Amino acid sequence: MKEQFYKYIENLQNTITSKLEEVDGVAKFQEDIWERKEGGGGRTRVIENGAIFEKGGVNISKVFGELPEALRKQFKVKEGNFFACGLSLVLHPINPFIPTVHANWRYFEMYDNDGNIVTQWFGGGQDLTPYYLFDEDVTHFHQTCKTACDKHHSEFYPKFKKVCDEYFWNAHRNEARGIGGLFFDYLKETEVFSIEDRFNFVTEVGDSFLESYVPIVEKRKEIEFTRAQKDWQEIRRGRYVEFNLVHDRGTLFGLKTNGRIESILMSLPPIVQWKYNHQPEENTEEARLIAILEKPKDWV
Repeated sequence: MKEQFYKYIENLQNTITSKLEEVDGVAKFQEDIWERKEGGGGRTRVIENGAIFEKGGVNISKVFGELPEALRKQFKVKEGNFFACGLSLVLHPINPFIPTVHANWRYFEMYDNDGNIVTQWFGGGQDLTPYYLFDEDVTHFHQTCKTACDKHHSEFYPKFKKVCDEYFWNAHRNEARGIGGLFFDYLKETEVFSIEDRFNFVTEVGDSFLESYVPIVEKRKEIEFTRAQKDWQEIRRGRYVEFNLVHDRGTLFGLKTNGRIESILMSLPPIVQWKYNHQPEENTEEARLIAILEKPKDWV
């Protein structure tokens, strides 16, 4: 399964980066191949200063070896080996009317001293962070997520949407990071679902990503914007940074497993503002966004 999934994310990385280069029309992804001294490595691809994308990354990695101390404590084991691989992407557009998007699909195995698999699971999801709210864009994103989920189980979309709303929550701000999407973790083999079923579901979601996001980019990329609207985007990006550094499991996992710091922090936007106690004016589009972020909403 680990070889099968790693091959999948290798191909998916190629598919996504090729399409995003086509959409941008100017910038190309720069590739870094890196190795982890404890075992494994990855292929990082970053795009910067494009016509559409101010900064973005589409990274794959596989790391393996002895469980780091932090993970031994988390899994309540004294020793053991692990394997983890995944694709993680974040795109920060120039235009504040195009939302930021994040996605991740990953697989994990843990072994006993004889090399037998003790546990294995899939995780991942995708979520959208708009700066200006177009309800039809949010509905399109969620509908694409739901369509992918519904092919595998009718309960997946409502369940994983709820988990996403709860996970991407900046508790210290009491607001959502964005308008959600899907989030799932620890998808193991059960009496109902085989590990192959889990693979088929996660790859279905991964394959749906471009359809969930690219049409939104194409629809909004020509909208003109002001310096004030760009300022608002950069202020809201600050909340994105806060979530990733304070709450995000993927960031924390990378740091605890001695991952490559440049790849881990690739998700951070290039230009951000923190203004003291900044509040949008009443009855503005900026205020409407804040109101939506204060309570999760059903979009489809």
